[in-house]
Amino acid sequence: MTPQSPASLKPRKTPSQSRSRVTVFAIFEATIQVLLSQGMAGLTTTSVSERAGVSVGTMYQYFPNKQAVVYALNERFLTALAERVEATCLRMRGRPMAEAAEALIDTYWAVKTERVELTQALYRSVAELENDALLHAFAARVDKATTEMFRSAPDLSAQDATRTNLLLTTVIYGCVRNAFERGLDPDSISDLRSRLKDMCRAYLAAEGT
Repeated sequence: MTPQSPASLKPRKTPSQSRSRVTVFAIFEATIQVLLSQGMAGLTTTSVSERAGVSVGTMYQYFPNKQAVVYALNERFLTALAERVEATCLRMRGRPMAEAAEALIDTYWAVKTERVELTQALYRSVAELENDALLHAFAARVDKATTEMFRSAPDLSAQDATRTNLLLTTVIYGCVRNAFERGLDPDSISDLRSRLKDMCRAYLAAEGT
């Protein structure tokens, strides 16, 4: 059964005008900074509103509580990540497995490292957030795109696509997360990404694809 987003985490309203969108963006940016400096334990509506330069009352116009702000921030990031993965998968359809896997690695890694502080803040927030519905929706969306990409590869049988997709995406996504949780420096992250590609190529070669 697909988990549903908790009602308490849904935003009160969606910004429709440019001024309100700027306000919500400022709230998101302030949330990132507070998460980085104080974690979820130190995150309060007061600390976020002060850093964002808005009143607590203004925050409550959009979000019922601090968890709802973090939830919306996670949802925004995962949607953008899914869109990038989908675009890559569409572009790489019909390409050999190794090329498709490397393109997926590059895309996933690029999005995660475009704003390192955002990725770090989100990883710090998930332990205390009921985000099963978000993660389930993200996984279903990107799995559909990556499976279709791998299924179209000329060097992989269609029946092996699901199994290969599960293994590769689990390794890729887990490797990226671990890199951030360890706080690796940029050079180490770059080396890890290169070795991840080598590992995926070796696996595919061993599988005869």
